[in-house]
Amino acid sequence: MTETNDQLMTQYDATVITPLPENGEPRSSLDDSNDSAFQRFCTKFLFSHWPGYLAFLVIAVGCLVHGIYFPCIDDYLMQKIASRVMLGYFTGELIIRVKALGIQEYLTYNWHYFDIFVICIEVVDLILELCDIHLSLSYSFSPMRLLCRIEEMRKLVTMLLGLLPMLGNVILLYVLVIYIFAIVGVQLWAGDLLNRCFLPDEMLAMYSNLTPSYHSVPGERAPFICSLDDGMRYCKDIPPYREGNLTCTLPAPHLDPLASTRNGSECVNWNAYYNICRSSGENPNLNSINFDNIGYSWIAVFQSVTLEGWSDIMYYVMDAKSWWSFVYFIVLTILASYVIMNTCAVVIASHYSDAMKHDPGRKFPGTVSFREVWDRIKTKASNLFSKVSILWGSKHHHLDESSPVGRCWLPIRRKLETVVTGNFFNRFITVAILLNILTMAIEHHNQPELMTMALQMSNYVFTAVFAVEMVLKLMALGSDYFTDWSNNFDCLIVIISLWELQADTDSRLSVLRAFRALRFGRLVHFLPYLYRQLMVLKRTIEEAAMLCWLLFFIVFLFSVVGMHIFGCVIKGDAGDYGSRNFDKIDSRKNFDNLLWAMVTVFQVLTLEDWNFVLYNCMASVSPWSAIFFVGMIIVGKNVILNILVGIVVENFQNQPEDHATLSGIPSTVTRHSNGDTAESTSVQVQQLQVEEARAVPTDQQAVGWKHWFKEHEDWSFYMFSPQNRWRLFCDKVVSHRYFNSGIQFIIMLNCITIAFERPTIPPESDERYYLDKANDVFSAIFLVEMLLKMMAQGLIIGETTYCRSAWNNLDAFLVVMSIIDFAILMGTEEEGSRPLAILKILRLLRTLRPLRMIERSPQLRLAVVALLASVKPMGNIILICGIFFFFYGILGVQLFKGKFFYCHGSNVSMIVNKTDCLSSNYEWLLKEYNFDNLISALISVFVMYSKDGWVELMYDGLDAVGVDQQPIPNHNLWMLLYFISFILMSFILLDMFIGVMVETFHKCQREQRIAHKSKARPPSVCEDETFFLQYSTTRRRIHSLCTSPALEYSITTCIFISMIVMGAEHFQQATYVTDLLDWVFYTLTLLLVLEIILKFIAFGVVRYLKDGWNILDIFIVLVSIVSIIVAQVKHTETFPINMGIFRVVRVLRLAQVLKTTKIKVLLKTIIRTLSQVGNISILFMFFFFIYAALGVELFGTLACSLDFPCLGLHRLSDFNNFMLALLTLYKVSTGDNWSGILKDTMPDCKIDDETCDPYLIWASPIFFTSFVITVQFVLVNLVVAVIMQALDDSRKEGDGETQMKMSVLLNEPSIPNHLLQEHSK
Repeated sequence: MTETNDQLMTQYDATVITPLPENGEPRSSLDDSNDSAFQRFCTKFLFSHWPGYLAFLVIAVGCLVHGIYFPCIDDYLMQKIASRVMLGYFTGELIIRVKALGIQEYLTYNWHYFDIFVICIEVVDLILELCDIHLSLSYSFSPMRLLCRIEEMRKLVTMLLGLLPMLGNVILLYVLVIYIFAIVGVQLWAGDLLNRCFLPDEMLAMYSNLTPSYHSVPGERAPFICSLDDGMRYCKDIPPYREGNLTCTLPAPHLDPLASTRNGSECVNWNAYYNICRSSGENPNLNSINFDNIGYSWIAVFQSVTLEGWSDIMYYVMDAKSWWSFVYFIVLTILASYVIMNTCAVVIASHYSDAMKHDPGRKFPGTVSFREVWDRIKTKASNLFSKVSILWGSKHHHLDESSPVGRCWLPIRRKLETVVTGNFFNRFITVAILLNILTMAIEHHNQPELMTMALQMSNYVFTAVFAVEMVLKLMALGSDYFTDWSNNFDCLIVIISLWELQADTDSRLSVLRAFRALRFGRLVHFLPYLYRQLMVLKRTIEEAAMLCWLLFFIVFLFSVVGMHIFGCVIKGDAGDYGSRNFDKIDSRKNFDNLLWAMVTVFQVLTLEDWNFVLYNCMASVSPWSAIFFVGMIIVGKNVILNILVGIVVENFQNQPEDHATLSGIPSTVTRHSNGDTAESTSVQVQQLQVEEARAVPTDQQAVGWKHWFKEHEDWSFYMFSPQNRWRLFCDKVVSHRYFNSGIQFIIMLNCITIAFERPTIPPESDERYYLDKANDVFSAIFLVEMLLKMMAQGLIIGETTYCRSAWNNLDAFLVVMSIIDFAILMGTEEEGSRPLAILKILRLLRTLRPLRMIERSPQLRLAVVALLASVKPMGNIILICGIFFFFYGILGVQLFKGKFFYCHGSNVSMIVNKTDCLSSNYEWLLKEYNFDNLISALISVFVMYSKDGWVELMYDGLDAVGVDQQPIPNHNLWMLLYFISFILMSFILLDMFIGVMVETFHKCQREQRIAHKSKARPPSVCEDETFFLQYSTTRRRIHSLCTSPALEYSITTCIFISMIVMGAEHFQQATYVTDLLDWVFYTLTLLLVLEIILKFIAFGVVRYLKDGWNILDIFIVLVSIVSIIVAQVKHTETFPINMGIFRVVRVLRLAQVLKTTKIKVLLKTIIRTLSQVGNISILFMFFFFIYAALGVELFGTLACSLDFPCLGLHRLSDFNNFMLALLTLYKVSTGDNWSGILKDTMPDCKIDDETCDPYLIWASPIFFTSFVITVQFVLVNLVVAVIMQALDDSRKEGDGETQMKMSVLLNEPSIPNHLLQEHSK
């Protein structure tokens, strides 16, 4: 089991850089005698398995001690003891390593430097504690030793460290873009979020009980922000004051003293007097969100980039400043979130396979390999199973045909084996599995008693069927039964089912029957392509096992750090089931103990409501707390979780071609495949013979009307011959080059009228009249177009007839629907035809017609081909996700059905169950997302899958007590396993979509490049590289200066100074600070002007303007000069343009920092991506147009109020008109609280409520789930595929350009040496 000392030394010899001495023993710097007994002991101990196991045990115990730390109890005794023990052990280990290896060999391994660093940290922490300074540094760094003590984790971290150069460039670009947008935010909106509505001073003096400024609720996080400019909210928009359910309307007593006597039931509307808007107060979300300085602005922009809560920040700015502020956030989220953040994922994914090929070395002594330990366990289990099999086989070996028992048993066993491996038996079991799943699917809350008894009986029957199946297979196959993993799983399910039957049926064991749904996986043997995707999923889970451990360690590490920083200091809001105050934050988002700290960190990594945790920590501790969360998201979400993307993409690219021979398909499938094929072939031959015999026509059948139809196949409608004048005229019209252009122009006009449609248009208004008339005109034009094409091309029979084209069929369908709609509207009254207005939605599909333009663009055609080609593999992924949803849905029904009800009232602290609630005249309500039946469970599971709202669902699951029982906070913490496991699996399944899109897009890209291979050679750069040889001496010196690194470093330094200067601006800064910043800006502008002049002289005007970077320089310098001139002009308020825009554009100068070689590759990647994403965005635009128009028709009448508050819809985000619908859909596409919008669009209609549309309860889930699947899982992942291809092209192009320039320079004899050195770098 253990290796010899010489073998381990040989293994170590291949790891370190400096070879070992010839005698095989490392030389120590502490003792020159190689025969020292202590050194031999150290060497033998180090190269054994004990150091790894002991180090792992010490670290694990230390982590356990650090984990049980309670911040609310000021007791550090156990943590101090653990830290001292770890310090002592690893100091002794360091001495042993140095003694055994020698100081030179010891320092050749980089991880030893990390050990020394951690020991130094622990020593410093010990010294500080002796001085009564508690920084707790060792608690954060000591567990990090685990990274180099587990071999697989060490390799994974080494791979990540190898990605640091390229990954660092991406993160630098990521941070710089956020910084640029943060500076823009400071320039535009500094201090605007402080605007509040105040009472006049005389009113405040008369009524001291009133607050100076308006607050909707005490301690509100989302205040009423008024506008001093052209914003969307003013003080006059404050809602009336309310007392309970009464809306107040009376004026103030000093204005009308007798008002209260005229109507004593009314109250004073104090809110009407908050009519003075000024900048004073606290910023939203506990003063955490604002643009007052670069720090807070950076936090707000970073939160927007994570796509969590970005819409709330946008609403604040739109209320305070302008409606058009949404452009800033749309550009920010598209560029930073969808392009740059996905570029980070693509860099990790594309470099993952290359990095894993470079093995960091053999196992280093002193580490533990989980794979080796697992292999040993499997080897022992295999040996034990082999011995049992031999004993089993020896018993059956004696049962030969010569013995009486053998003569009876062996034929029976052969027949049983034939039966259990036959198709009939497998199909019978498959049908039983489907029926069993069906019985589990129909189970729901409040089901009839008869149905409960029937389901219980079916459970007995199916348990018996599966038990008999297991027994028959064991009798037929013997020990071979356990060689198939599916049989082992079946055996486990049968044992669990039998255990459940003998236990109490109402116990929690009943949930275990949900695992029977996993037997649905047997059907993959009948779907080979689906089996291929499952094999990719299986390999991904195997390779991601160590990544999950690394993720768990990262979560643990940040949890420990979080407990020491934020433990027992976060101010949260206690949960109150009786109120509907959506302005509160659950108090369980804390770091008070290890469990909730890890749950909170995991929640932050999923980016769900992480901004609320940030607000609480910034308000409770310090604004600098944001650094902790930014680091957590960058390390955990943007780096660690993106490794999973690389694993999935690599598995898709490396999957085997021959999928029929993959291991894992049961032998019973391949055993009978030949027989089934031969049998099916003979049946097909017989069917063909019968059809041929029936199809032989006689001479009499060939004459008559059939012969006439055959001769007139090329006639249009069997009436107009190809030479008919009217048909020739129609053909000439439809084939004219202006015909399609005219139809497309009409379609665009029709799209404009569709955008104006909304349900709230008064029926008798002029707008309604003109829209109806325009619709009739467009319908008539499209009808004429259809008839002309039918006349010219023919209807059905023929290769080029009208109905042979799918686009024409779509046009015909839309025209027919328009005619039917027009006929119904003309034949019925307005009120009678309103239910049939849904037919108008079909006319929205005309917006698909401009998609014909895609055929003329290769990039768009590639995107469409990739989408169409991905339908089949994407369908299989959706099917896998469906099985996954189905399993968790059934499991959720078993766990939570009837438990998501709660009591709504003023004081529910003493309410225990439904009876108490109703007896107190309170409402017994059901959560919007619940598990009462399979449909509701699937909707809840899909919401969790999209990572939106899963935390609130988890809290509801933890609080669930029982059927008709009031929830109790944290009643069952074991339910965390259900939700956390689902989220972990959803990460893998979400990345499967990326793998499919990347594989499909690259395949289409290769095919298109082969079909359209460019024959043009790249232009020569010889002339451009040698143009300066004819210059004069002075001009050549200027050229040498402009191409020298010194000038670039100087300009880069100036740009960084400019960046720091612009970042130093803040709200309400002193006058001398403004003057100082202006003079620094003037100086930098002058330097940039001098740079441009020198480069004009060095390169010439034409050659200088060929570079896009130089054009950007000129543009920014001109804008800077204009901003200086405008700033010196008096009365700048008369200008119609915000003067801050000129100062904002100067920020683009920071892009010059990115002109280094490696970052330039990323910039080319982003530029290439934007060019292709720009084409793909047309698909997004049409898709959004259709759903926006459909959303206006479906949800245009929904409105929020104080009595019916909305969870996701907003004044600036609803479906009341087309523009707001587009903005709302974009919010949904980013995943920002789309689950709340789904709740709002599923109203609980009452029987007598005629204004409520009952069909929304099923139309809304279909609408939003289809939209989310198409946008978030398909189109956005297509962008990832485009980025990956663009990165590969940019890297290849950069290498090609470098080689070409070097070849030109080396072949030119008169090139100065410094230029050769510059280009060789």
